[in-house]
Amino acid sequence: MMADPLLHKDATVSCVHQGRAQPGSASTRVKVSGKPVVSMPVTYTVSACTLPTNAGGPCATALWSGPAKRVKAGGMPVVLSTSSSTCAPTGTKLLVTVVQFRVKGT
Repeated sequence: MMADPLLHKDATVSCVHQGRAQPGSASTRVKVSGKPVVSMPVTYTVSACTLPTNAGGPCATALWSGPAKRVKAGGMPVVLSTSSSTCAPTGTKLLVTVVQFRVKGT
């Protein structure tokens, strides 16, 4: 099983339409590279999505699934940079483009 980077609060995450996504919460006690890690369950808020309303957009929120199985923060599984996500109402995914690479989990 390959280890993947843990997602932290300040990672660069966007919807596929270039909307900026931010976590609603992050662990206040567990940090990687000085940034709070994101653990489940978490809802991301998406802003500035460019998908027009008449095309089913814009992306407003997103949920993650498939978190780490062996790494937890505050008793909850952490989100990995490769975890699956789904935006609402579009059903598209989030893209993680900048994340720390020092701490990895499975």
